[in-house]
Amino acid sequence: MKRVLLVLLLAALGAAGLGFWLTAPSRVAADRLEGLTGDADAGEAVFTAAGCASCHHAPDSDDKLVLAGGQAFPSDFGTFHAPNISPDPDHGIGDWSFEDFANALLRGVSPEGSHYYPAFPYAAYTHIREQDIADLWAYMQTLPPTQAESQPHEVAFPFNIRRAVGGWKVLFVDPSWVIEDVEPPELERGRYLVEALAHCGECHTPRNALGGLDRDAWLAGAANPSGDGRIPGLTPDHLDWSAGDIAYYLETGFTPDFDSAGGHMVEVIENFAKLPAEDRQAVAAYVKALPAPAE
Repeated sequence: MKRVLLVLLLAALGAAGLGFWLTAPSRVAADRLEGLTGDADAGEAVFTAAGCASCHHAPDSDDKLVLAGGQAFPSDFGTFHAPNISPDPDHGIGDWSFEDFANALLRGVSPEGSHYYPAFPYAAYTHIREQDIADLWAYMQTLPPTQAESQPHEVAFPFNIRRAVGGWKVLFVDPSWVIEDVEPPELERGRYLVEALAHCGECHTPRNALGGLDRDAWLAGAANPSGDGRIPGLTPDHLDWSAGDIAYYLETGFTPDFDSAGGHMVEVIENFAKLPAEDRQAVAAYVKALPAPAE
C-alpha cells in the first residue's frame, strides 16, 4: 500500500510539474525584434485597422485617441474592462519597452510576466508582422497620455486564476492561419486584415464551452457575448452579398437592403472607412472566398 501511495504521489507531482511548465508565460525571442525601427505614419494605419481606439477609448469620451480605457465587455466568464493604454507612465503603458509591447500583442503576456485574459485578442494578434508592431508602437507614443485609472476585471473563481490562462493558450492559440492557401496578393491582404489586425473571428466565430474559437465554423456567426442577440455569419450559407456590397458596407455602414450597421460594428466601420479602398476590397475578396462551414 505504501508503494502504491508513493507511486500516486510521484505521479501527482509529475503531473503538477508538467502543468506548471505548460502554463508558464512564453516570450518572443529577442532576436525576432532586433533592428526594427517604427514609422508612426505607417503605425496609424495599423492602429486603425486593429481597432485599438474602439475598445480602449473611454466610454463617455468623444476623443477616441485618448486611450483611457474603461469600456466593459461582459461574457460568460465575467466582465472585462479595457485598460488605460495611453503613454502615461503611471497609469498607462508609458513605462513599457518595445519588447514589452510586442510580448503583449504576440504572446498575451504582461511586462510582469502574467497572462492577459483573451478578451484582449492576442490569439489573432499573434499573426501581426513584427514591422507592423514596431510601427504601431511608434504611433502610440504620439498619442496623449491620461491618468485615468484602469478598472479591475470582474471575474470570479476559477476564471480569475491567471496561470490557468496558460492552459487556455495551449489549447486554443493556434499560430497557423485559418485559411491556409491564398495566392493572389489581394486575398493575402484580406486574410491579414480579417484573421490578424481586425480580428474579425473574435466576434463572428462561435466558441466552445471554454471560450475557444471553433475554427471549423470560422466566421459562421456566434452568440453575442453580452447575451443580446446574435452576431451574423459571413460564410456563403449566411451572406450572399457581392464583393462590392461588402466593401461598400465597410465604408458606409449601409447594407444592400438599405439597413445600417449597429452595435460594435459601427466602430469597426468607422475604422475601415479610414483605410484605403484596396483594404476594404481585400476583405471583401477574402469573405467571398470563404468555404461553407464543415457539416
